[in-house]
Amino acid sequence: MNGNDIYTLGICAFYHDSAAVLLKNDEILCAVQEERFTRIKHDASFPKQSILWCLKHANIKAHQIEAIAFYDKPILKFERIIETLLYTFPKGYKNFIQSMPKWVKHKLFLKAHLKSLFREIDFPEQSLKIIFPEHHLSHAASAFYPSPFKEAAILTIDGVGEWATASIFYGKNNSIESIKQMNFPHSLGLFYSAFTYYCGFKVNSGEYKLMGLAPYCDPNSYIALNMIKTIEKNLIKIHDDGSIQLNMKYFDFLSGSLMTKNSKWIKLFGFKPRNSKEQIEDHHIYLAYACQKVLEKAVLKMAQYALNITQSKNLVLSGGVALNCVSNGKLQELNLCKNIWIQPASNDSGGALGAAFCYWYIYKNKKRFTQQNDQMKYSLLGPSFTQSEIDLFLHKSKAVYTEIKDFDSLTTQVSSLINKGNIIAWFQDEMEWGPRALGNRSILADAQNQEIQKKINLSVKFREDFRPFAPIILEEYKDEYFNFKNSSPYMLFTCKLKEKYRNKLDKKFYQSSMQNKLEIKKSKFPAITHIDFSARIQTVSSESNPKMHKLLSKFYKDFGSPMLVNTSFNVRGEPIVLSPKDAYSCFLRTKIDYLILGNKLLKRVEQKNQKIQRTRFALD
Repeated sequence: MNGNDIYTLGICAFYHDSAAVLLKNDEILCAVQEERFTRIKHDASFPKQSILWCLKHANIKAHQIEAIAFYDKPILKFERIIETLLYTFPKGYKNFIQSMPKWVKHKLFLKAHLKSLFREIDFPEQSLKIIFPEHHLSHAASAFYPSPFKEAAILTIDGVGEWATASIFYGKNNSIESIKQMNFPHSLGLFYSAFTYYCGFKVNSGEYKLMGLAPYCDPNSYIALNMIKTIEKNLIKIHDDGSIQLNMKYFDFLSGSLMTKNSKWIKLFGFKPRNSKEQIEDHHIYLAYACQKVLEKAVLKMAQYALNITQSKNLVLSGGVALNCVSNGKLQELNLCKNIWIQPASNDSGGALGAAFCYWYIYKNKKRFTQQNDQMKYSLLGPSFTQSEIDLFLHKSKAVYTEIKDFDSLTTQVSSLINKGNIIAWFQDEMEWGPRALGNRSILADAQNQEIQKKINLSVKFREDFRPFAPIILEEYKDEYFNFKNSSPYMLFTCKLKEKYRNKLDKKFYQSSMQNKLEIKKSKFPAITHIDFSARIQTVSSESNPKMHKLLSKFYKDFGSPMLVNTSFNVRGEPIVLSPKDAYSCFLRTKIDYLILGNKLLKRVEQKNQKIQRTRFALD
């Protein structure tokens, strides 16, 4: 260990997606969200376990931390809340009174509160130097500094930080310059969340469901096209630079407990907000489609403006809206610039990384070095478990398993099981950071199997049957199967399956019910093909994930397909599994056929003497 090394701890906490990140100089050593330890999805608590794990992983003590970087400025956020109260008084008074105790006790005096929490985990006073970059600067830093670009236009879009809801920056070498900012309440993220709520999904969690629901709409439906016109006429104005203006007569998030003023939306669209337990109807599909199209229009204009004003050929993105892979796919498809790079942890957890980079590059003014690949280490930055640790857990659990010491033999056996229609839970090496499973905490299946989508949705994930699945594909074969020119290691872009692998679908198909669309085979790879022939693609190289690359290569060699279904190893409402214990527990609660823990293969039907703990997760 070099005595001159500088360690920076970045954290995100107290709102949602709490996380900790540790830098050694400019190197990302590790990153993890607190939810993976606590098993509470989007956990907002102080990331105590994440911090302690980061220190343990790096084999350092708390006194070696030079600075702690928090991902936003609480005082500015409090200022916004006070001004919003004054603007909406007296309607917003009740919400203000309810939230005020938390602000007075913790958030308003956050530095003192953080110091007390760090002291509880034995951080000495000299390591309690805390900086507070602004929220969108943290997002911008998380996108630009790890990217492979020396300079880039930076676009950050989310619900709201302190005041900003979308920002344009320009990054060059080690500096980030603020160019333009859009402020609360005019927020593209909150706009999308309002429709998420109205269609019956959970805000800050179910936005990706709205995105997945949208393609079930016939793109030529006059009802959907009229909804787009209605939205743009009444709810939102999109300016030429992509900035938006919401008509706040229709939104209730300023002062109320809901996202929308329901009586006005009922008059506008002709139906009430959907209860999450109610069936999804055609009008919900139309509304999801219309909202998605409006969001895409705004994002494309923002991106074009950011590129024009900075005169850059590179674009980097972060913030919650940057996880809208359909919008990202449109950006890629339109060739607005030479290169696009998106932070894989674009939600608030990524702010912890950006805040840490702010300390290194902005506060300390350190020189920045770029490389051909990004610095994210393929987002495999979380905890790993040795085979000895796995074996010890299996022994204590009295699990039934088969040991396969040779990895080539393991890939041969797993490939054969997948080809026979089995669903495989795959647990290897470092856990992924961010919301996507990228091949180390994954559920895998045959993309060619027509029954797999329904089987995984209903019998494994216990979630809505309309939800699509993503393909994980050998990078060297992506051009053969998809209209996509670049690598996609983080599963952040959608693209279209090539026509030669699609089945012809007539007008009746597009005009039929969602259930009918689910039943009809749409392509040679039905388990990963969405209604519009799109797929959220993840490419794998021998460098990015050697074990997954070997498995995919073996499946391709033996069974002719270079891709598999890849979905996160969890059930609905549960964070992605972290440990062998989490993996085994999830395995027992579902109809996953086989679990691979390192070099151990477990068959579910053989685990006969196990008591299944029916953990109840809050549904998202």
